[in-house]
Order: sequence, then C-alpha cells, then structure tokens
Amino acid sequence: MRFAKFSHPTHGTAWGILRGDKLTMLSGHPFAPWRETTTVVLRSEVKLLAPVEGGDVLAFGRNYKAHAEESGDTIPKSPLLFIKATSSVTDPDAPIVLPRVAPSQVDYEAELAVIIGTTARHVSPERALDHVFGYTAANDVSARDCQFADGQWARGKSFDTFAPLGPWIETELDPGNVRVQGRLNGNIQQDANTSLLIFNIPYLISYLSQAVTLRPGTVLLTGTPAGCGFALKPPVYLKPGDVYDVEIQGIGTLSNPVIAEA
Repeated sequence: MRFAKFSHPTHGTAWGILRGDKLTMLSGHPFAPWRETTTVVLRSEVKLLAPVEGGDVLAFGRNYKAHAEESGDTIPKSPLLFIKATSSVTDPDAPIVLPRVAPSQVDYEAELAVIIGTTARHVSPERALDHVFGYTAANDVSARDCQFADGQWARGKSFDTFAPLGPWIETELDPGNVRVQGRLNGNIQQDANTSLLIFNIPYLISYLSQAVTLRPGTVLLTGTPAGCGFALKPPVYLKPGDVYDVEIQGIGTLSNPVIAEA
C-alpha cells in the first residue's frame, strides 16, 4: 500500500492512499488513528509533499563498504549516526537550494529511508521490522566543505532543502534486497543494493532503540552507495540547473532540481 501526503487546490493538505492514478483521502495521518474517506482525487490534480509529519531525521554514514572506501575512511565497527534538522526536509520536485555560505561543494546521496510506525525502545533485531510503517526514497544532500571543516556533520547536512523525501511511503517492501540508484541529469552516479549494507535495517533500528526512543513518524536514512560527487576525479558537485533523481526499486523516483539561493 502506498501512502502519499499532498496538497490539493480544494481540499488543502491531506494524506491519501495511492491506487493507480487516484488518491483516496484519509481522515488523520498514517502515524495516528486514521480511516479512509469517500473523497477521491486524481494524482494529476495534486502536488506531492514529503511524506512525514515533523518527526526526527536520523541518518547513518559509511554504511556501504564501497562508499567508505571511496571516502578514504575505515569501515565502521558500529553504525555511524548523525542527525539532520527537521527543517532540512523538502518535497518531491521541490528545489535543492545551494546555500549562499556554501554554494560550491554540495553533494548528493541516494538512500532508502525507513519510516517508523510504532514506538520502538529496546527492541531486538528480530522484532525491529515490526515497528516499521514503510519506506521511501531520500537524498541526504551534504555541503562537503562545511561537513569536513566543522569536525562533525550536523551543519553540513542540515541546510534547508537538504533532505528531500518521497514521493510516497511504500508499506510492502523487502528492505534487505532493494536496488538504490542515483542519477544526475539522467546519468547514473550511484547504483547498489541494500543487500550490501554493512549494518542491515533490523540491526540499525535495534541499535538506535537501545539509546533513542523511536516514535511514529521518525525517519531513518540508511546510508548511501558509492559514486558521491566528492569522491570522483575531478569532483562533481551539484550546480544550478541540475536535476538529481533517487530511484528505489519497488517505491518509485524522487526527483529534485537544483537552484542557487537568492
């Protein structure tokens, strides 16, 4: 089942279940009690929004061996956690904005995102997926100059628009065997499968839940494959006019153009 958040010219902002080219509107949102209504709108009539409700955005770095190697880093012995500001979340088709203070080394990172559905605390890997509502595509956009200069990653990962999410949440997915592909202006830059994750998704959820209460609507970014722009020779960073697509097998494609901050 696919859950989409959208804006409609008549009905305003709402959630719906996507079936083919139609959306059945919900009363409420997926992370709280909800029901289907009798209102149905066409997908062509709506603007898709990031399928979240303001929950935490928790992310993991160097979770593909090839990406750790291209970065010149050691393979982590435990998950490498960082946090992105909730204000960095942006919608499908909305622009990634290159910030005035760091315009020239903004990078892309295609990722599978996990959306938590029920509160998780001290859960085992065996029960971890019981707490997942569904999955969506993400782009962990990063200002590399800030990231590397600051000594920690929060600012470089948290500029406004640096967490595109969407286009919807897919609840029927095997997260252990999903192709993740990133394309810059139609050219494949990143291409891997979640079977290659160093720490798989049940382990990540369990690991986090030992320290953090994962509430409904929390977003987990599970790591990016090799092919990031900073690691290429010469480096390839996002520039105004670019479009970056993140395609997740079984979900769909998240697409965002790139503009400069006014």
